[in-house]
Amino acid sequence: MRYLDVDTAKKISKIGLGTWQFGSTEWGYGQQYTDQVAHAIVRRALELGVTLFDTAEIYGAGRSERILGKALGEDAEAAFLATKMFPVMPGSLIVRQRAVASMKRLGVSGLDLYQVHWPNPMVRDGTIMRGMAALQRAGLIGEVGVSNYSLPRWRAAERALGSRVLSNQVSYSLIARSPERNLLPFAEAHDRAVIAYSPLAQGLLSGSYDRNSRPTDSARVASPNFHPDNLDRASDLIGTLREVADAHSATPAQIALAWVIHHPAVAAIPGASSVAQLESNVAAAEIQLSEDEYQALHMASSRFCPDVAASASPSAKFALRHSVKGGWNVAKTTWHDYKPERIPVRDVGNRDSSSV
Repeated sequence: MRYLDVDTAKKISKIGLGTWQFGSTEWGYGQQYTDQVAHAIVRRALELGVTLFDTAEIYGAGRSERILGKALGEDAEAAFLATKMFPVMPGSLIVRQRAVASMKRLGVSGLDLYQVHWPNPMVRDGTIMRGMAALQRAGLIGEVGVSNYSLPRWRAAERALGSRVLSNQVSYSLIARSPERNLLPFAEAHDRAVIAYSPLAQGLLSGSYDRNSRPTDSARVASPNFHPDNLDRASDLIGTLREVADAHSATPAQIALAWVIHHPAVAAIPGASSVAQLESNVAAAEIQLSEDEYQALHMASSRFCPDVAASASPSAKFALRHSVKGGWNVAKTTWHDYKPERIPVRDVGNRDSSSV
């Protein structure tokens, strides 16, 4: 495993594990995945030297944090553990309360990286960062991060915090390269990190899908990436990935990951549907692309022109709608934290069933 060259208390692996799928129904992985497979994936990741584990309070209404924490167990200290809070009612006291709630779900006494999941379109980051600073002073979090932030807002968050905001978690892949404009140069020049989510474009870059074989899970069905026209337009890029993969006895997905983490300031957090997929993802950290291969992929990526619906930048309206949806997910997470336990009828004994 390779690690980021940044000054942090714990090493950050160049390939991490994203856990949106843990406890979520959108991916269609089923109950066995939640009950058994996710645990096995985490344990194997630790064995392979993965340190970066990323989750969020809204993933699966808090279930992702619980599943990850249980799987890490006593080995949580060996992990660089990152979670995210969604900035609904982002007062400093609320930020602190939500961090403590995440720690409880994860079963830990501190977080290595606490991130703002999405920029609040209505509220600046001053109050959020006051809460983050208080958490750092109390020793409850090590580093502060943001997600889906522009460079100006990332720097504004740093000014509000009064110290570095270590990372910005953004979509970065061969079909989503906007971070190259200014986020990657800033991170490399200032000892910061970019954490790439969807480094495989939700599986598009694996080469497993085409017009006649599209995904069926709700998480991907709704994505414009998997529209038949866009799958057709991606064929040239997939072909180049296959050519490079053949030269390394690798898979297109591994080459796509190797391309993402080729930049020194980038770590990637692909998800995994199985232990075998996790092992394949981790192996990508050892693939060294030649400059010619890197440029060939760069050029094939530049030739990919998706349908307008897939490439449009998020609007203010989209950000507001996303914030409303995130707020609803935060409410569900809180409900799962505090909902009363129902007593099964079989455990009631001689009590009148009308009281159940």
